[in-house]
Amino acid sequence: MLRRLLVLSALLLGLQTLWPAPAAAYDNPDLLPDHPTPVIDLARALTDPQRAQLEGQLQDFEDRSGWKLRVLTQYDRTPGKAVRDFWQLDERSLLLVADPRGGNLLNFNVGDALFALMPRTYWVELQTRYGNQYYVRDHGEDGAILAALGAVETCLERGGCQVVPGLPQEQWLLTLCSSILGGLIVGVVAYPRQPDRLIAWGWVLLLSPLWLMLFGVFGIAPVVTRTHDWLPLARNGLGFLVSAVGAYLLAQWRLLPREQGDGNA
Repeated sequence: MLRRLLVLSALLLGLQTLWPAPAAAYDNPDLLPDHPTPVIDLARALTDPQRAQLEGQLQDFEDRSGWKLRVLTQYDRTPGKAVRDFWQLDERSLLLVADPRGGNLLNFNVGDALFALMPRTYWVELQTRYGNQYYVRDHGEDGAILAALGAVETCLERGGCQVVPGLPQEQWLLTLCSSILGGLIVGVVAYPRQPDRLIAWGWVLLLSPLWLMLFGVFGIAPVVTRTHDWLPLARNGLGFLVSAVGAYLLAQWRLLPREQGDGNA
């Protein structure tokens, strides 16, 4: 009996040790500042000059456009839902919460009026682009916060966006690879199997859904919808053309000796 009591006591002590204790400052309005400000930087993610500049920028943007953008950074302390009343968040408000404890730094509380201009997929892309660990590692938490807010302000000034503006290097590389793959498919199927033809248009048209999807949907569309810069568009087009010509010549080189051998026989 005594052994059972000892084992039970040890298990209870272990569970108490493993069970995470609630944060003492959870949902604590005492953490709110005593003066109006659009930025509450509890995690100290911003420097003092950055915070002062961001406060002025967000206030000017609100006065000019009527959109209310607010920033809360937190780590082990958070005012919780008290920020709603402090900032009087409504349908024209956006609350950016920066918390590094999760897998992604950024979280957004989006008002209904903003969803009418930027769909849910926009906010998912915004979070994954600027809040991922690699971007935060390279640009810092402050860089991620400022870049996300800049993208939102740009879209609101345009009257809305379907995708996040700007084309990151890794995303452009994906569009380039897709364009090259589409060109390879065109080049391979375009080589004719009959000696009296130059291009096998039938095969090109037959497989057009595949290479058009690779080149147009995944190679061109992400570029033209995110940037007005012609350089990545020209590079993708050149990659498609060069890969198509190269695959065509390679198919000719591979098949020509066989055809000549068949003719000599």
